[in-house]
Amino acid sequence: MKSLKDKKILIIYTGGTIGMVSGPNGYIPVPNTVRDILSQQSIMHHKDMPSWDIFEFEVLLDSSNVGVAEWNQMGRCIFDHYRDYDGFVVLHGTDTMAYSASAMSFMLQGLDKPVVFTGSQIPLCEIRSDGLENIFNSICIAAEGVAREVCICFSGKLLRGNRTVKLSSDRFIAFESPNYAHLAEIGINIQYNEGALERPDPPADGLKLVEFRELPIGVIKVFPGIQFSLFEGIMTERLRAIVLETFGAGNIPASDNALLPIIKKAYEHGVIITVCSQCLQGTVSLGTYETSRGLSEVGAVGGADMTTEAAVAKLYYLFSAQYSKEAIKAMMSQNMCGELTE
Repeated sequence: MKSLKDKKILIIYTGGTIGMVSGPNGYIPVPNTVRDILSQQSIMHHKDMPSWDIFEFEVLLDSSNVGVAEWNQMGRCIFDHYRDYDGFVVLHGTDTMAYSASAMSFMLQGLDKPVVFTGSQIPLCEIRSDGLENIFNSICIAAEGVAREVCICFSGKLLRGNRTVKLSSDRFIAFESPNYAHLAEIGINIQYNEGALERPDPPADGLKLVEFRELPIGVIKVFPGIQFSLFEGIMTERLRAIVLETFGAGNIPASDNALLPIIKKAYEHGVIITVCSQCLQGTVSLGTYETSRGLSEVGAVGGADMTTEAAVAKLYYLFSAQYSKEAIKAMMSQNMCGELTE
């Protein structure tokens, strides 16, 4: 078995706070900033450190601007370099990191190496930055090869990527996985939670990349007083899927039963309706309460304890992989890569 110093890690810099500098209109990502700062850190050249290279996106983005095209770019980069490296660290802005990590967990089918997303709340160029520690921990985790899945490493915690949500915009502990155990706690040692890790059998045909297509997928968050009729116009044949963020275990306001006919109409048009909960913890259980029973009766499917981020990414994957609508509806409530508890 290779020692850590014999491992090779590819750092993929997509943009985000970690490599930003102050500009006239606020922080902006600047090319080569991450490479220059890391090259000056003695710890990054320690004799026991894995070797590392940096691949920098030609166009660096604030993560608010990351979309399907950028997910495909990340996936292609990992796929193209998969044989050459033992693990991958993706430097990414925090705002949409949970979406991108979820997307990679579905896009990279047959993954058998660590893909570790990280970033920072304070840029590397500033004092008190949390970026260097996050990068260093992520490289070590990617090199150790214990967590052979898509993860987020942030502020001393390792989380499953497709179970993660962003909790805070101004604290170092920015992410949590409310419905799943931490994959590791990072202190003096990295303590892995062996029972929580995915243990896939190495695929016989290696890694497979399923690039996502641009698709009309929507998210609607239910709130008190919502006028469902405002959304009737988007429930057409053009819409492919929608994630409905409901109260509690899948509950919706009665509102003179206005939503159910709209959902039924959408379902008849072939739209896949997945129900997720606005609660950080717990699961959707359609039919537990009268206010949720009608959703399943008109064709909606419960998303169990999936995050909205994971549900959106999963829909992109299933449609892009060209599953039938019947299969997609069934698979949205089935576990594929650790995204939900069946």
